[in-house]
Amino acid sequence: MSLDISITSSKHPRPRPPASDLGFGRFFTDHMFLADYDASNWCNGRVVPYGPLPLDPAAAALHYGQTLFEGMKAYKSKTGRALVFRPQLHAARLNASAERLCMPTLPEADFHTALRALLEIDRGWIPEAPGTALYIRPAMIASEAFLGVRPSRRYTFFIIASPVGNYWGPKPSALRLWVETEAVRAAKGGIGAAKAGANYVASLLTAEHAKAQGYSQVLWLDSTHTHVEEVGTMNVFFRFGDTVVTPPLDGSFLAGITRDSVLTLLRRWKVPVEERPVAMAEVADAYDNGQLKEVFGTGTAAVISPVSELTWGKRSLKLSEQRGEVAERAFRAMTELTGRGEPDAEGWLVEM
Repeated sequence: MSLDISITSSKHPRPRPPASDLGFGRFFTDHMFLADYDASNWCNGRVVPYGPLPLDPAAAALHYGQTLFEGMKAYKSKTGRALVFRPQLHAARLNASAERLCMPTLPEADFHTALRALLEIDRGWIPEAPGTALYIRPAMIASEAFLGVRPSRRYTFFIIASPVGNYWGPKPSALRLWVETEAVRAAKGGIGAAKAGANYVASLLTAEHAKAQGYSQVLWLDSTHTHVEEVGTMNVFFRFGDTVVTPPLDGSFLAGITRDSVLTLLRRWKVPVEERPVAMAEVADAYDNGQLKEVFGTGTAAVISPVSELTWGKRSLKLSEQRGEVAERAFRAMTELTGRGEPDAEGWLVEM
């Protein structure tokens, strides 16, 4: 892709919604970034007014699922610019997903240049109220019109952005989780670790069934229905006594950027941490023995969400409605970091 990006400003700016109305993913900024891949090179980088994508009905994305995306957040700096949370890791993860889905990688320098160009023109959309952010959605789709089963030779990369509030609404509550013991979201050797659209559609039916019974989301187990993997679209953590445990990255679920950040913080605070397989039976035994102190999920959208209940078959494991000691400390550290309005010593917030 050429680093020279053309800019076409919108002639019809949209009104900014008030922070109280934001929700998650409901509003979109005035512009989007687009680039094309044609057989061997990225080209035609451009920022244009937000609008529909021209797509042939035979495009491979629509038939064979060659689609991927990322999700990151930007905050307003004290100087009025955008502070993006750990964009280097998001660029690297996008390329890891692309390689797994047989799609072209995007040079990380071009990823950052594209992101910077969009944020420069739409930085006025970054909300400033506590608990808000500009959610950024880079995505790549196979755009070649061809019905043979092979990797596409043409792709479209785009970035859109949405001002957001709390993922769970204005009055978020602790999560009630249904532990799924029949369906499988992903398996080792598959594409579970890629941020592919197919991974999310695989979870929808079970999630809708759980929500119909009053649950917030699904706690997914592995293909043997023995070990814990993830919560809906979040990584999951357990505190057994004084030790925090999270499942290891085994290729069947996403390597969360927030997960990595929380693990880094916990180790800095000398909190005992283990990345190892967690059997659901171990969770239930710890609950029975009074050693299951807290359960929480981590993710870009929701940051850190406490879990108040796990329903596993006929068993209901009930925990506090509030964040536990570890989750609360991590949540405060993350929100203080992103609310500071300036780059941090760790280099997690990058000004653009």
